[in-house]
Amino acid sequence: MENLGISISMAVLLLIFHMTTLTSSVASRREFIPESKLGQCNFYDGEWVYDKSLPLYDSSKCSLLIPKEFDCLKNGRPDREFLKYRWQPKDCYLPQFDGVDFLGRIKGKKMLFVGDSLSENQWGSLTCLLKSAIGERSQIIQSRIDNTSTVTFQEYNSSVNYFSSQYLVDIENTTSGRTLNLDSIKDGEIWRQYDVLIFNTWHWWYRSKGPKELWDVIKDDGKIVQDMNRMDAFRKALTTWANWVSSISVKPTTKVLFQGISPSHYNGKDWNTPGVTCEKEMTPLKGSIYPSGEPLESKVLKEVLNTKISSKKPVHLLDITLLSQLRKDGHPTKYNKYGSDCTHWCIPGVVDTWNHLLYTHIVQEGDRQGTK
Repeated sequence: MENLGISISMAVLLLIFHMTTLTSSVASRREFIPESKLGQCNFYDGEWVYDKSLPLYDSSKCSLLIPKEFDCLKNGRPDREFLKYRWQPKDCYLPQFDGVDFLGRIKGKKMLFVGDSLSENQWGSLTCLLKSAIGERSQIIQSRIDNTSTVTFQEYNSSVNYFSSQYLVDIENTTSGRTLNLDSIKDGEIWRQYDVLIFNTWHWWYRSKGPKELWDVIKDDGKIVQDMNRMDAFRKALTTWANWVSSISVKPTTKVLFQGISPSHYNGKDWNTPGVTCEKEMTPLKGSIYPSGEPLESKVLKEVLNTKISSKKPVHLLDITLLSQLRKDGHPTKYNKYGSDCTHWCIPGVVDTWNHLLYTHIVQEGDRQGTK
């Protein structure tokens, strides 16, 4: 009987060892991408899968870094299931997000998000991801000067910054009033001082003219007009930006990315549920197809990137449109202190995945160059 007990104990130990090895193997496949897969996997084609280990951080421990309108849990959002979804590409696994490694890869460098409040959204998420990785062992400093908000990680001599620019191109005070100049980017002199640039613009382009609009007239090719087709204006502004990137204004060592087009969820027809908005949505859409398809603005962005960007100064597109379209559940809704918001994203939440994809790109670039 004693021998039988020993045999059973040994069998249990072997089973535990086998399960531990299997779990480790699965974790390993999630954490690493074979070098042969680097150029083959489309990280932006996939679906959301439930993962009870999420979120990656406790937002209450970095609430000072989260713009208050994105801090949904602090603002009273009661459900938590929307935090438990991980983006899973079809053909491979994303490398596990490692905030310490991220900071090591940007050591001594300055990263800048440039764009509207959706850039601020991603910036707030990244600062939380990084702070949670280093805990209290490394001092961080927050500051704001003019249009630039900065979080500095002193131990790494690096900073993650946000520069507010709704249109990327200039708004100038002229005799005609506040003039949206589609042909000028004066702020580029500030941006070019940074080592990693992540740009974004779109959500202000279709706003109706009125008290909340930031401009009175448009300057296009030297001519002043009261208004114009907004998609054409968007395309021309992107072209001006692309010319700036391709010019000598950007240092050869500067890495440039574009955030991609972030979708809103105000019209349930877009996901085959007419008459609703993002309010009360608590789960993602299943699968990898969004019923209304890719928005025109995303196609315009890709057209400009494909035709106007010099191959000598490539821009990587963080193509977050589809994966974000599937997340009708990820918005602040009424938990933003201002009103119903189906445009921005809760922190933590979907924007953490945007930064996971940013980290994946940085890892790939470091591996290709043989550096960290």
